[in-house]
Amino acid sequence: MSPIPTPPADWRAAAERAAARQRRWDRLIPGFVLDSPVSRLGYLWGTTVGWVWGTLWSTGRVEHRGGLWIFRGMPAWTYGRGGVCVGGCFLTGEGRIPPGLLAHEAVHKRQWQRYGMLMPLLYLAAGRNPLTNRFEIEAGLEDGRYVPRGA
Repeated sequence: MSPIPTPPADWRAAAERAAARQRRWDRLIPGFVLDSPVSRLGYLWGTTVGWVWGTLWSTGRVEHRGGLWIFRGMPAWTYGRGGVCVGGCFLTGEGRIPPGLLAHEAVHKRQWQRYGMLMPLLYLAAGRNPLTNRFEIEAGLEDGRYVPRGA
């Protein structure tokens, strides 16, 4: 994993503004989709995709920790950044998984449960910059190792 970049001085305020802007999107989503049997099916589908992808490419230990199925030893091209949460699966390389990162990924699991199959679309719409992506902000930028602790 690459070193944590130094964020701009006003990153917290900018991140909260971006997250608040993106939370407004939820008003456009029909209520029966969020935290519902519909989203649960999407979460289960995502977990199945994560299991299949992890089973195909993981060369390390598979473990269940913090409510997540962790597939280690994934080739770097099979996931983004330091790892990816797909449904209830965390797909990652060989690195150590500190408690903060596990907590960060558990928030992503909860987001999958809330949004189901909308999660990948909403995440993509939120953008690749973690400092302005509401899902990364809500999961904790420090725990996700996007900004240094105490920055």
